[in-house]
Amino acid sequence: MSFNNTNTDILVVSNEATFDLREPANTQPLRQAGAFAAFTVDFLIYPLDTIKTRVQSPDYRRLYTSNGTVNRSLFRGLYQGIGSVVLATLPSSGAFFTTYEASKTFLHAINPSLPSSPTTPLIPLPILHAAASSTGELVSCFILTPAEVLKQNAQMVVRDASSSSSNNQAFDGNATRQAFNKFRSNPSQLWRGYTALVARNLPFTAMQFPLFEFLRTKIYKSRERQGLRSGTLLETGLVTAFSAGSAGTLAAVVTTPIDVVKTRIMLAAAAGSGDEGQREKLIKEMQAQGKDAKAEIEKAQQAARGGRAGGLAVGREILRTEGVKGLFR
Repeated sequence: MSFNNTNTDILVVSNEATFDLREPANTQPLRQAGAFAAFTVDFLIYPLDTIKTRVQSPDYRRLYTSNGTVNRSLFRGLYQGIGSVVLATLPSSGAFFTTYEASKTFLHAINPSLPSSPTTPLIPLPILHAAASSTGELVSCFILTPAEVLKQNAQMVVRDASSSSSNNQAFDGNATRQAFNKFRSNPSQLWRGYTALVARNLPFTAMQFPLFEFLRTKIYKSRERQGLRSGTLLETGLVTAFSAGSAGTLAAVVTTPIDVVKTRIMLAAAAGSGDEGQREKLIKEMQAQGKDAKAEIEKAQQAARGGRAGGLAVGREILRTEGVKGLFR
């Protein structure tokens, strides 16, 4: 979901506007517009992110299916946890662009020119910009990780259908508070999954932006050859939307296994802060519901191990218990 890649969305919008308007001197208004557009899109598709988190969870079958069919609880509270991410996205994006600009300036300053061509840098500019973007992403993810952990654990809070609140209530601030309470005894667990978040975001960004540039250039050249290039705002918007959407979709598919591992680690962070009594209660609930206790308990134990294990260990555990399809949920 693009909530985790808002920085890339802003860069895409800024780059597109600068390319067409030929005004590279001041990109701040463009980035502000890009931020607004990215937040709007992220807000609209947040329910899909909630469903994705629930489907990727090891508790998906236990919590959201009955007799092999999906139950309504999967679609309750689709905006649970959104507040923590909104609050963290602003400072994380600010940290990203501050680090990105500083790194880019530093790398430009130390990049020598070719002896045969004083105006040609030794290291190509796209490589420098990718390095600067990666540095900014490292800083941004450190700020964003606690919010991501809270968000995903809040998305997994199951609301009772018979509770006093409306069954169709999409926003539930109590879910975030419940998720936060799980980390009171061990706040450091909020940073579980930082490496997994970085491992997902870096290749996602590395694939999305070059693919976006490639597709956009190909489409414009094709339209010019056919004499269809109009240069209108509508054409720019449609080409940008198609190029960015296609690039983002492909990058998301390729990085899905890393995203599944990230989700398992972040959800297990709360389990790592819990006590044994809660686990025993979970086992009794599964047995009372007539679930396959052995398989479900194994998944619960896998989740608990994920709170302490690294990404590779979690990935191997998913492969062992669920097969390859478990990494593409």
